[in-house]
Amino acid sequence: MVIAGHLGDTETSRSHLTDDDPGVRASALSALSRIGALTPDELAAGVADAEPTVRRRSAEIAATGVLPATAIDLLPLLEDPDERVVEVAAWALGELEPTPDGAVARLGELCRDHTDSLVREAAVAALGAIGDPSSLPVILDATTDKATVRRRAVIALAPYDGPDVDAALERARDDRDWQVRQAAEDLLAPPPPED
Repeated sequence: MVIAGHLGDTETSRSHLTDDDPGVRASALSALSRIGALTPDELAAGVADAEPTVRRRSAEIAATGVLPATAIDLLPLLEDPDERVVEVAAWALGELEPTPDGAVARLGELCRDHTDSLVREAAVAALGAIGDPSSLPVILDATTDKATVRRRAVIALAPYDGPDVDAALERARDDRDWQVRQAAEDLLAPPPPED
């Protein structure tokens, strides 16, 4: 089936969308995406699949832009019982243009309240990628989370400026984690001279 995707065999790829094996269904979605034959209904079925493997792959595919951002609703995946699905969906929402309505608010909630640090990390990264001014307070709060989230939060500050951002970056320069310190140094470094 993976070969079918590389050979442009839409019929074979599509025939595996209902396979009993979730790995095969996920591969069929990828094959159809690679071919450029994936439909919004097929991707929506992947988002609603009973298996987390297929839901994760569907979110990954949605992030590639193979279909317009408005063609599929990823927001329900932010409520998924599988934390890895939520993590990938959060990341994917940061890649979509335009950003779906309600995504910034829900990503902010995940960033503040989710118990899984990988989900919080993906949510803060997505908020930084989106760059909506309303998410700045959430990103600033995330600079006090655990090290992996702090590092992503510092990087997420890149599209923002102002005294609160400057203060957070200065604090991050003295963080106990070297990756957080390095991210802050990178953002605070003067831009290279233009030729």
